[in-house]
Amino acid sequence: MSAATSLFTPFPPFSPLPKTTSKFSTTFRLRLPSPITTIRHRKHSPFPTFSTLPGGGNNSAGGGGNNDNGKGKGGSGGGDENAGDENRKEAMIVLAEAGRSMETLPTDLADAIQAGKVPGSVIDRFLGLEKSDLMRWLMQFDGFKERLLADDLFFAKVFIECGVGIFTKTAAEYERRRENFFKELEIVFADVVMAIIADFMLVYLPAPTVSLQPSLAASAGVISKFFHGCPDNAFQVALHGTSYSLLQRLGAVMRNGAKLFAVGTTSSLVGTAATNALINAKKAVDKSSVDEIGNVPILSTSVAYGVYMAISSNLRYQVLAGVIEQRVLEPLLHQHKFLLSTICFAIRTGNTYLGSLLWVDYARLVGIQKPQEEENPVLVS
Repeated sequence: MSAATSLFTPFPPFSPLPKTTSKFSTTFRLRLPSPITTIRHRKHSPFPTFSTLPGGGNNSAGGGGNNDNGKGKGGSGGGDENAGDENRKEAMIVLAEAGRSMETLPTDLADAIQAGKVPGSVIDRFLGLEKSDLMRWLMQFDGFKERLLADDLFFAKVFIECGVGIFTKTAAEYERRRENFFKELEIVFADVVMAIIADFMLVYLPAPTVSLQPSLAASAGVISKFFHGCPDNAFQVALHGTSYSLLQRLGAVMRNGAKLFAVGTTSSLVGTAATNALINAKKAVDKSSVDEIGNVPILSTSVAYGVYMAISSNLRYQVLAGVIEQRVLEPLLHQHKFLLSTICFAIRTGNTYLGSLLWVDYARLVGIQKPQEEENPVLVS
């Protein structure tokens, strides 16, 4: 031991150590930006950001909801702050890479970035949608903007639903009426036109959204605060830093059900009134048709229509948009938009036709429609 010590004593073995340590430290500091590389990778893959979260009250963002979000409240404060900081950093990196500043964004989106509500994937999608003149115009409307940020194919799905509805509803009417189809053509026409309007609402209301709404005032009521914190789709995947409880997801079903009941009842009032006007006009011109077709009962048909939309249509479209499309198809096919659109087209076509058949059966079950030649109310998806 002493010999080894005497051999090393003449040399300055410890003098290079500070340099070695300094080089190691410098190398370590140069590797610190590696998390940013990870963030950039997440920015270019928006769908895994949504699809990897299990949703509900337990998502991989941890810690419950963002308290500034007004949605999915709850959870630990530390987890909210960490998730908000990560979202803010991701969003700022996306803006920097795109050469954009916060001042060039819509006010509500800029506020959401500052509050840490939205991750970089949402900003990346917004910048992509802005390249289209049509999408840029649609995003001037808050409702469309929140839905397009959650699903860039939302407008295509609206077009699919309304376009397919014309054919599927007519086919369903013919399937149920058969030899009476042309005798009741004016009723069929009124039914289809009114149902197309309802189709739009059935796509719009249950669609998943990226909430950019500000928090409610402290003086707001308990019920208002509760429904403000519910998602727009009961099954939608929560954004990073946000979570929804089971009660909030049930609240989404109740809230959309109430809206669809109002939409269905109102549209049916208009549609059945128009149908009766057409029937009466036909009777005035053709006296022989007086006993062929009776007027559609307005009140009972309208209420039955609203109930059907609030229950059957509401649940089917919530599952379609939140489970089948967002949780299953989009994570698998987000890089193949044409294939994704084609499959959505096929599924929505089947759902629309199924809804039309179910409505006619339901209308007969509750007694507002009789088989064959008597009254026939509105079709809905």
